[in-house]
Amino acid sequence: MSDPSLTVLLLLGLAALTAGYVDAVVGGGGLVQLPALLLGLPDATPVQILATNKLASFCGTTVSSATYYRRIKPDPRTFLPLMLLAFLGSAAGAGIAFLIPRSAFDPIVLVVLVAVGAYVLLKPDIGGTTVLRFAGRRHTAAAMATGFVIGFYDGALGPGTGSFFVFTLVGLLGYSFLQGSAKARLANWATNLGALVIFVPQGVVLWKVGLVLGVANLVGGYLGARTAVARGAGFVRVFFIVVVTGFVVRIGGGLVGLW
Repeated sequence: MSDPSLTVLLLLGLAALTAGYVDAVVGGGGLVQLPALLLGLPDATPVQILATNKLASFCGTTVSSATYYRRIKPDPRTFLPLMLLAFLGSAAGAGIAFLIPRSAFDPIVLVVLVAVGAYVLLKPDIGGTTVLRFAGRRHTAAAMATGFVIGFYDGALGPGTGSFFVFTLVGLLGYSFLQGSAKARLANWATNLGALVIFVPQGVVLWKVGLVLGVANLVGGYLGARTAVARGAGFVRVFFIVVVTGFVVRIGGGLVGLW
């Protein structure tokens, strides 16, 4: 595959910057970055696009995870099992990514996003404070199941993973949006790493493009994490609803042929 032009690379960098910011606040940056890669690199294979997206996202989630960890201090009894199973699930999902067509996932993602957005919108009190729904081993088991299932999805395709982590941690486990976002970033970092463990030996990562996008994603991730921490759970909730609505419009419009 030939290298993209400077203009294309700059536009992809802008998309990656935006994706990093969105991903750091509420997750789902892949729904910005992955379509941009598909448009900007029409000669690349789907697996090359997915692997390059993972490299860029790994850079962004590295800095946003570190920012959240320093400022929020999430409980390691939850995020460590969550990260471990997210890593394993993502590696397993990446192993079958070569077999799954991109078109098969859009309808599924759309239905889930509509359900997630409606639930958060209709429950204004959700995510304001941390009120855990499980304790002890049940809490750890729920976190591990969340990590593996969403991690598997991320390795196989990925768009919306961060948002799914945030929603599950808030809606199922009972964390505030800010605490949920902190743990979601750590888990998303683990899923990106798990997928790269499979993709890199296969030689499908487009390193030049991925590293340029990675720098832009890193900057966006840093800015997004600092904004979320400074503005609190209320800001994250509103941003979550806006982003999910945008994703629903983009995916739904694509399915009905509007673009």
